[in-house]
Amino acid sequence: MSQEHNMRRVTAIRNGTVIDHVPAGHAMRVLEMLGIDQTSSVPVSMVMNVPSKKMGTKDIIKVEDRELNQDELNRLALVAPDAHVAIIRAYSVAEKMTIDLGEEVKNVVRCTFSNCITTNPREPLPHRLKVLSTEPLELRCHYCGRPQDLEALVRNLI
Repeated sequence: MSQEHNMRRVTAIRNGTVIDHVPAGHAMRVLEMLGIDQTSSVPVSMVMNVPSKKMGTKDIIKVEDRELNQDELNRLALVAPDAHVAIIRAYSVAEKMTIDLGEEVKNVVRCTFSNCITTNPREPLPHRLKVLSTEPLELRCHYCGRPQDLEALVRNLI
């Protein structure tokens, strides 16, 4: 292997979160799902389309001085269900977090169908999406049965 191939593309972070094994080209969507944009004050490093033995190519995201909570992991599962999340403290991996999409996504996002009963404020129902498939990701509303547009789900976060 060449020296160039072994070079680190992004420097280590002191404290924060590393999200690895994000499907290639999905890093921007992950940042959007986590509410990280140009107004965020924390440093973010992102590498896209890097070689991966497991995936062929992948994206990697490093968010300094921020640790993901369970709600954020649930959101991440919609975009990168096989991602690996590591919490970094003092330049070392302090905790590894697992993402589990499960059979149902509950109270993470709203149904994308505008006439679904869950959009009616007089019907306070939990937002439930059934996971039909993980590869590729296919979700269907528990109530109206409509398939969900993954692009629109980003705008329907709870």
